[in-house]
Amino acid sequence: MAKALGMHRNLAGYGDAGFSVFLRKAFIKALGYTDEALNRLIIGIVDTDSGFNACNRNVPDLIEAASRGVMLAGGVPIPFPVISIQESFSHPTSMYLRNLMAMDVEEMIRAQPMDAVILLGGCDKTVPALLMGAASAGVPAIMLVTGPMLAGSWRGERLGACTDCRRFWGRYRAGELTDQQINEVNSELAPTIGSCGVMGTASTMALATEALGMMLPGGACVPAVHGERRRLAELTGARAVAMAAERLTPDKILTPAAFTNAFRTVLAAGGSTNAIIHLTAMAGRLGIAVNLDGIDRIARETPVLIDLKPTGQGYMEDLYHAGGLVPMLREIKQLLDLTCLTVTGKTLGENIDAAPPSWKQDIIRPTSNPIYSGGAMAVLRGNLAPQGAIIKQAAANQKLLQHTGRAVVFKSLADLAARIDDANLNVTPDDVLVLQNAGPKGAPGMPEAGYLPIPKKLLQQGVKDMVRISDARMSGTAFGTIVLHISPEAAVGGPLALVRNGDQIQLDTAKRRLNLLVDEPVLEERRKEILPLPASDDRRGYERLYFETVTQAEHGCDFRFAIPKVTRTIP
Repeated sequence: MAKALGMHRNLAGYGDAGFSVFLRKAFIKALGYTDEALNRLIIGIVDTDSGFNACNRNVPDLIEAASRGVMLAGGVPIPFPVISIQESFSHPTSMYLRNLMAMDVEEMIRAQPMDAVILLGGCDKTVPALLMGAASAGVPAIMLVTGPMLAGSWRGERLGACTDCRRFWGRYRAGELTDQQINEVNSELAPTIGSCGVMGTASTMALATEALGMMLPGGACVPAVHGERRRLAELTGARAVAMAAERLTPDKILTPAAFTNAFRTVLAAGGSTNAIIHLTAMAGRLGIAVNLDGIDRIARETPVLIDLKPTGQGYMEDLYHAGGLVPMLREIKQLLDLTCLTVTGKTLGENIDAAPPSWKQDIIRPTSNPIYSGGAMAVLRGNLAPQGAIIKQAAANQKLLQHTGRAVVFKSLADLAARIDDANLNVTPDDVLVLQNAGPKGAPGMPEAGYLPIPKKLLQQGVKDMVRISDARMSGTAFGTIVLHISPEAAVGGPLALVRNGDQIQLDTAKRRLNLLVDEPVLEERRKEILPLPASDDRRGYERLYFETVTQAEHGCDFRFAIPKVTRTIP
C-alpha cells in the first residue's frame, strides 16, 4: 500500500479517514488555501522564534525565505511553533528543558501532516533538541541554523559573546574594570542577533550538524545578519521538497560513521564539551551507543585546527570568510568516512569535492601546524570518575594538566554562591575547587556551572586559573583547567559526594586519571553518610518525569524511555 502523503498523513482518529481529511481541509481552508495547494507535498517548518531568544530572532525572516524555496520547488510550507530555549533565559537550566523540547518536536512532527520538516533554530540546546526529536519521528528532516552573530568592539578591542563575557566579568570581579566600563562592555558583547560568535556550543553543534550531513554544505558558518543566510534558507526549502519525494529519512543519514565524523569535527574545531553529551543523546535516539574511551582515542588522533576563541583568537565570521567548515574537512579528510550520505542526496566526500576550492587564510590551520596537537578533549577515569569525566585540555593551563592539590569543597550551587568570594575562605592557588550536586539530577539539569569562578581573594592576587572539578557542564565559550561531567554524579551517590575539604585530589591528564587520594576504609565510612535523593512522590508534571528517567552524562542525559535498544556502538 502506498504511504499517505500531504493532508492524508497523520489523520485525527475519528474512525473515518475520509471524514478526517474532509474536516482537516475545512479548517485549513479558513487560512485561504486552495484545493490545488492542499494536494501538494507539505513541508513543515519548525518555528523557534521567541521574544526571550535573541539567537533565534531572525527565524521569521528565515521562515519566509525557506517558504519561498518550498513553493518554488512545488511544495506547500506550513510553519508550526515549538518550545524555544535560550541559554541565559532558562530556569533552572537550559539542559533541564532540552528533552522537553525534543519531545515537543517529535510529537508535533508525528501529530501533524508533513512529508518533510525543516528544523529551524540556533541557540545551544535548540539544535540538539530539534535533531533528537526529528531522529525519533523518522520524517525526512533538514536543519537550518539561525547563524552566528557578528563580533563587537570595545575601546579598540574586538570581542563577542561569550568567551569575552567571562573574561571581562573576571576582570570586573578582580577590580580591574569600573561599573561604567563593564556596562560599556555589556553593550558590545552581543551587537547583533544570532548565536554566540565563538566556538561555543551553538557554533560547535552547527559544525557538527553540517559534518553529520543534516544541513546543506556551507550552512554552519554564515552570519545571522547576512543575505547569504536567507539564500541558504531558500535552498533548504527547495531541498526539503526533494527529500520528501525521495523519502530521505534521518536514519539513512545519522549512521554510526556519520556520528564518528561529527565527533572528529568537534575535536578538530576545538569545540564545546557539551557536544559530547548532545551527540551522544542524538545517537542514542537511533540505538547507537557512544563509547567514551573511543572518543578519547579519536581525540588523540585529531589535531585542533580552527583558531577561534576560547582555544584560539578568532570569531565565527572569520571562519565564514575563510571558507566555512569545508577547508577544515579537507585537512582531516583522511580521518573521515567520506561515503556517508547527506541531505543533498550525495555523500560527504562528494559535497566536499563540489565546494569551491580553498584559498589562503589563517583561521584554519593545516594539520602540519595545528593550534593544539594533543587532542582537544580527554576522557578521564579513576576512583573519582568510574563512568568517565571530560576535560577540554586545549583550553586549559597546560601547567595544571598534571596536578595534585587540596580539595576546597562546595556542596551545591547555593553554597558556591555564598562562599566563593568570602575573604575568609581557606583557599590557595594550588588547591582544587570541587563542586558537588550540580549534575543531571543534583542541580537539577546539569547547569553550566563547571566554570567555577576563581575566588575573589585570588583574583585580586592575579590568579587566572586553577583546577576545578564537578559533575556539572561548562559552556563551550569558557576556558580553564576544568574537569566536567564526572559520573556518577554526587546526587546519586557517586564518588564525588565523598570528597571533603582538605582531601588530596590528583589530576593526571596524560594518564587519563582523576583520583581521590583517600584510603578506601575512610571512603567506606563516608558512604554510610550519604543520603539518597528524596522520592519523587512530591514532584509533579515534567519535574517528576525528569527526575525519574534522566540518564547520566555518558548516556547523553536523555530520558531512558526515549532511547531504543542499543544495536551499535561508536566509535
